[in-house]
Amino acid sequence: MTRDDNYSICLIGAGNMGGALFGGWLNEGIDPGAITVIDPSPADHMRDMISNAGVRYESAVPADLTPDILMLAVKPQIIDNVIAAVGHMVGQHTVVVSIAAGKTITQLEAGIGKECAVVRAMPNTPALVKRGITVACPNNLVTDVQKAHVERLLLATGSVEWVTDEHLIDAVTGVSGSGPAYVFYLAECMALAGIQAGLSEDLARKLASETVSGAGELLARSDKGPHTLRENVTSPNGTTAAALEILMGEDGMRQIVEEAVLAATKRSRELSDG
Repeated sequence: MTRDDNYSICLIGAGNMGGALFGGWLNEGIDPGAITVIDPSPADHMRDMISNAGVRYESAVPADLTPDILMLAVKPQIIDNVIAAVGHMVGQHTVVVSIAAGKTITQLEAGIGKECAVVRAMPNTPALVKRGITVACPNNLVTDVQKAHVERLLLATGSVEWVTDEHLIDAVTGVSGSGPAYVFYLAECMALAGIQAGLSEDLARKLASETVSGAGELLARSDKGPHTLRENVTSPNGTTAAALEILMGEDGMRQIVEEAVLAATKRSRELSDG
C-alpha cells in the first residue's frame, strides 16, 4: 500500500489469520494510525505488536467508529454474534470483508441489517508466512476503489484472486482453504512410510518435511507446471516410476484427492446453507 492512501481500517479478530493480516499490513508500511484492532483477549505477542505499533486497540466494539474497511477475521462459530454487534460501524462508504468460512454474502448483509459493500474472502494458513493465497468475491455494491483497497490488504499475506460467482468459494475452500491440511498429511504419511522402510523417526520426519516444502518452493519458482516437473524427476523404470505406478494406479492418489476436495466442497456448501 502506498503511503498516500487515506482510509481507515478496523480489524476484528487478532487470532492467527487476523494476526497474519495485521503483521503484513505493518510490514507493508500501512500507517498504524489508520488501523484499529478489536479483540477481547489477544495473545501476548499480538498485544505486544499492537502496543509497539501504536495502533488503536479496543477489547469490545466501540460506538464511535465507522471505518472505511471493516475486516472480520473471526472464527465461523462466533461470526453471527460479531456481525450483530457491528451494524452501527458500517457507514455509506464502508466495505465489510469477511474471512469466516461458510458465511455467505447474503447472510452477512442480513446480519448487518443494511445494504452495504461486502467482500467474502477465503484465505489459507500459509498466510502466516506470507505464502498464502486468498480468493475473494465482492457483492455488486463494492466499487473499483474499494476492491483495490481490499486487494492491497489481502496481498499482505500472499496472492489474491477474484471470482464473481460466490458458489465457487465452496470449491476454493475444498482446494486451497483446506488444502494445506492435505499437504501436511502427505508429509505425515511419507514420514511414517520412511520409518517402515527402516529410517529413524527424526530422519524420516525431516526428510518428508523438507521434501514437501522444497518441492512446493520449486513449483512456486518454476515456470513449468506440476505435470512437467513430475515427469522431469521420473526416469523410465526407475525408483520414482515404481512409486508413481502405485500412486497413479486405479483408485490411487488422483481419485482419493478428488473425493477429498469434493467432500470439503460439499461440507462448505452445507455450512453456507446453515
